[in-house]
Amino acid sequence: MTPTPVRGRVLVCAGSDSGGGAGIQADIKAVTALGGYAMTAITTLTAQSTQGVLAIHPIPPSFVAQQMTVCLEDIGADVIKTGMLATAEVIENIGDVLEIYAKNIPLIIDPVMVAKDGTAMLEENAIQALRIHLMARATLITPNISEAGVLLGEEIEEIKTPGDLAVAARRLLEELPVGAVLLKGGHNPGKKILDVLVTRSGQTTFLSHPRIDSASTHGTGCTLAASVACGLAQGMGLEPAIRRAHDYVLTAIATAPGYGKGYGPLNHVHTVRPCVASPSVTLVGATGVEPAAPRM
Repeated sequence: MTPTPVRGRVLVCAGSDSGGGAGIQADIKAVTALGGYAMTAITTLTAQSTQGVLAIHPIPPSFVAQQMTVCLEDIGADVIKTGMLATAEVIENIGDVLEIYAKNIPLIIDPVMVAKDGTAMLEENAIQALRIHLMARATLITPNISEAGVLLGEEIEEIKTPGDLAVAARRLLEELPVGAVLLKGGHNPGKKILDVLVTRSGQTTFLSHPRIDSASTHGTGCTLAASVACGLAQGMGLEPAIRRAHDYVLTAIATAPGYGKGYGPLNHVHTVRPCVASPSVTLVGATGVEPAAPRM
């Protein structure tokens, strides 16, 4: 079988989730499952499970910048995606790297602010740094409704209709120097979930799908943004990349393995198919061939 070529280099700057459901781990899985190549600059380490975040250990900002720099100098990137950034210092360092190495590389910002258990994932003084150092570079931001309220500096009034959602998204586009906004409505109650994409060209696109009754929703935001980033890295347009990402995430929720006692992880690998080895390749163990004993 001829292997499928890897296409689309995505550099992810985000936190590590020890439970594997969100953050860097979800990003790597999503990009890989969609045929892209993932690189990482880890901003924070977390001790977390499906039940919550128990501890956060920040990475020195200069080391975050170094991780980015070595990837960009060597492998390069087609898209950069950010997730949990934690502090203003990390954001400033990322902005400095982007200025030197990635002025023309599309940037997707998932403004991770609060974990599902309520743990703060972004320091309060970092919100202004995010606006100053990264927003002007953003091709797309992907906030949920509560994150949109923080970015606007006020709580968004209750969203009852698609029009309300679109108005909130356009407010973000007016107040922030970003290329486009994908405002996620999944936190609203109802049998359907509605997101809206608004762009500088005046485009307004609604994306609706039935709500899946599942507790396996840990990392959906990270996964969606990483999937969009992968699509853009592979040469897709913004709307097609978002639509593919939606389909990917929906199936990942619907086929989730059900792990954990809280909000469980998605099935990121539902796109993966079994590979058939070439006849010229001997699989160790398949024909009784054992590896040679190590030399002492």
